[in-house]
Amino acid sequence: MNSYPDFKDYGYQIIKELGRNREGGRITWQAKKIESDEEVVLKQFCFAIAGTNWSGFQTYEREIEVLQGLKHPGIPHYLESFETENGFCLIQEYKNAPSLEKVRSFEPEEIKTIAIRLLEILVFLQNRIPPVIHRDIKPENILVDANLNVYLIDFGFARIGSQEVFGSSVFKGTPGFIPPEQVRKPTEASDLYSLGATLICLLTGKRSTQIQDLTAEDDPYYLEFKHLLPRLNLRFISWLEQMVQPKLKDRFKNAEEALEVLKPLYVIRIPEAKLSQSIFDVTATKLGEKLIIPLTINNSIPETVLEGKCEVVPHPNDPTEIDGKRTWISFDKKQFNSNLVNLKIKVDTSKLKAEKIYERQVVLTTNSLPETQTINLKLRTAPLPIQNKKTPIIWLSLLLAASLLIPVEIELAKRTYVKVNEIVKQVWSYHPGF
Repeated sequence: MNSYPDFKDYGYQIIKELGRNREGGRITWQAKKIESDEEVVLKQFCFAIAGTNWSGFQTYEREIEVLQGLKHPGIPHYLESFETENGFCLIQEYKNAPSLEKVRSFEPEEIKTIAIRLLEILVFLQNRIPPVIHRDIKPENILVDANLNVYLIDFGFARIGSQEVFGSSVFKGTPGFIPPEQVRKPTEASDLYSLGATLICLLTGKRSTQIQDLTAEDDPYYLEFKHLLPRLNLRFISWLEQMVQPKLKDRFKNAEEALEVLKPLYVIRIPEAKLSQSIFDVTATKLGEKLIIPLTINNSIPETVLEGKCEVVPHPNDPTEIDGKRTWISFDKKQFNSNLVNLKIKVDTSKLKAEKIYERQVVLTTNSLPETQTINLKLRTAPLPIQNKKTPIIWLSLLLAASLLIPVEIELAKRTYVKVNEIVKQVWSYHPGF
């Protein structure tokens, strides 16, 4: 049997407890609206000081109206409020998303996405008139669902302009997540410090209760975390360091400025793989020629080392050796670990047919983005040489003899013709009238 409070007279039924703040006299419940079955968050407030006049609730009405007017997809909507016998309740839209207090694993770029979406919420709050300062940003007050939708909750310590909203009798904020000026006069940059500390928790795997383990001995507001994140982009680290600078003047002035600087940054320090050429068209000039194609791969990103390997994309028509390897395209180095790689692509045309065109692809896989690049290779093999066959000497001799005899034979034929012609004429002359 649970001991949940009964809010049926107000139209709500408690489902379970989500959290509580004993000092602030606040308990957060997951509930449902009896009339529609809609799930909501019910925040129950109990005035902590004995003898507090319920008329004090009226002083919060304008602030409650402002909170109800915060229409942003990253802020669960405030739906209504009502007085109870020992305090009052706020009803808020329910989001099925766990808080960042729960230990979870994110990719570095996912943490950047969370940061961007939180900054977008802060830009919305800071652009309002008067601006809203949350003053209690920490992992417990940020919900993130499986699709990286981000929600900022618990405006119990929020400040609207020069007016405070709730919790005026308690300390504003959570130690380790508040900058020095928040004790005196919070500004738009105060929420940036809290957000930066939250991101440090996500990146280092620290719980919010462990954030003070990262504070410097001589300055409790200075967070030392760089040594825990050696793989991260130094520009991103610099951005995060600026977010949590103890001195207000050294921080970004507002969420809009911080967001603009963050967007183009990579979180992970990634080398580049810049190719001198990605398309090659080569021609062999003689059969069996072995060609060497130079390729330069360069990385100019500081404090990174380019690593990678080259592979020929298999082709069904390629000749194969006994061991099954395709060897007519090879490399002087298949793997490399350097920021300047002078690679030689070796092509052995002795294994190919003459007067043919071969088109193949080489895949370069590296630790840069994109991870793979394709090199296109077009090769024309040399043509077959023209066959100059030698005529045998005996045939040349016969041809020469024939050429010498032909004139003699022609002359003999002429004389024979003349002689025969003379004989015929004589015969005709001895037989007149024949």
